[in-house]
Amino acid sequence: MQKRRFNRDSSRDVSANPRGGRRFGGGYNGRSGRNFWQKRRKPASQKRIDISLFVSKAEPGKVEAPYQPKNQFVDFNIDARLKQNIVSRGYKNPTPIQDQAIPHILAGKDLVGLANTGTGKTAAVLIPLIDKVMRSRDQKVLIMTPTRELALQIEKEFIDFSRGLGLWSVACFGGASMGRQISLLRRNHHFVIGTPGRLKDLMERRILDLSKFNNIVLDEVDRMFDIGFVKEIKHLMSFLPSQRQSLFFSATMSRSVEGLIQESANNPITISVKSEMKVSNIDQDIVRVNRYQDKTEVLCQLLNKDEFKKVLIFGKTKMGVDRLSRTLYQKGLRTESIHGDKNQRGREKALNLFKNDHVNILVATDVAARGLDIPDVTHVINYDLPQTYEDYIHRIGRTGRANKKGQALTFVE
Repeated sequence: MQKRRFNRDSSRDVSANPRGGRRFGGGYNGRSGRNFWQKRRKPASQKRIDISLFVSKAEPGKVEAPYQPKNQFVDFNIDARLKQNIVSRGYKNPTPIQDQAIPHILAGKDLVGLANTGTGKTAAVLIPLIDKVMRSRDQKVLIMTPTRELALQIEKEFIDFSRGLGLWSVACFGGASMGRQISLLRRNHHFVIGTPGRLKDLMERRILDLSKFNNIVLDEVDRMFDIGFVKEIKHLMSFLPSQRQSLFFSATMSRSVEGLIQESANNPITISVKSEMKVSNIDQDIVRVNRYQDKTEVLCQLLNKDEFKKVLIFGKTKMGVDRLSRTLYQKGLRTESIHGDKNQRGREKALNLFKNDHVNILVATDVAARGLDIPDVTHVINYDLPQTYEDYIHRIGRTGRANKKGQALTFVE
């Protein structure tokens, strides 16, 4: 089987077709070394999902008791100016991961946090590390993320929490100007937030000296491993000082992730606030399309209904996502698209237009399924089937948030 190629930059899109362009590995001429009539076995990840799993009624009455934190933000032993920034952002009660992780991070412990997306992990990391740098300006923090979107999201929160504190950050990821990132890294900075591919490039250019970073955060470790960043992560971590604080956050704990933690952490505290993705408040159903119907026309009929106020549509490939977005736009719908090949400015523009309701439809590959906090999505539509049920759960998890009811529809041909 032909090996799949990746760029080293974080713009890799795991939704791309892993088989490349050939259909039968060489066709009729027999060059593939495979008997033409030999049955091709699908990888496990591409086996068809039982469509009955896509049908489920919401249970709006199923409400869990609210979490009772042991701490309040005012109780944490952190700088008063930082507390003021936290209050000004409207933070009152810590989430479970914040409540349980912040005291250990403040104490300088290595930590493994098992938590889903949207649980407040970013604040759980930034608040104690900002305080640590305020107390000792020789502290430097490196945060690695799987995608540029997550890196930008973390940097935005850093800017809000560190306002007026004299701390500086640099976000480093592919798809953006290398020259600008180099210029910023040559200035005084305390936090570097980036994707492994770009961080490795900067290190090899001798712009980024990892020996000076005595704090490392790996966010969504499982996602970085899924994308294929294992070698880059291990290579980068080998240049960090042995005396450091190491923090790992992941939704799942595979053997590979566990192996990295055992190699890299020093008696870490493990905190698990992970729960199964909440889909109890999401109505799930399928849309059957027969061979006599135009799939795009069926989609348009849905999107023109009043209740489809803010819709996230998932497609399989980058080209397919762009094509569908253009078609919907030509039919008079307000739409944007996002995928791994789109440049950084284009991705930021599309996300902001969707978040701020300037467009009400965003067509995306699975790059948007994890890590992004997009409020008030009323519907998720799987225009193309996801590869795995786990991918399906992550996709539909973009709706039905903050105890609101959501809708998820999956096209089945």
